[in-house]
Amino acid sequence: MSTKILVTIFALGILAGCGKDKYATKPTLTYKKVNTKFLNNNETLTFTLGVSDAEGDLQDSLWVREIVKGCATGGFTAKYKMPDFTATKNLQGEIQVCYSYGLNLGCPPLTHSSCVSRNDTATFVFWIQDKEKNKSDTVVSEQVVISK
Repeated sequence: MSTKILVTIFALGILAGCGKDKYATKPTLTYKKVNTKFLNNNETLTFTLGVSDAEGDLQDSLWVREIVKGCATGGFTAKYKMPDFTATKNLQGEIQVCYSYGLNLGCPPLTHSSCVSRNDTATFVFWIQDKEKNKSDTVVSEQVVISK
């Protein structure tokens, strides 16, 4: 996998015997947690998201948008390729999305906005698209303070 890909498949599993009503053609994305709500320099920010899909064809794209409170020019929107894996029907699992702040810690870099000389307060919005171009609804993280 390319080092620019920030998506790591943490765990993918199939729930045996589940009814069709639990899975839809449109992928489902849920926000689970973030590893810290206050990010210091030289640390990593890691989000955990839940995913499910009836066809299991989630190998297309993940989008991430950072929204910095009080800074219209801060933040970013990025599209990342999902890693290839064998599609299985009624797929359910987790993905992790990570960013490095400061040192290169194996994840794409997260930069501080240039709006003001204070800590940034940001939220992150996520959505996925499967191979058939079906898009999930967006999910939003808790606020994360990024230290200056």
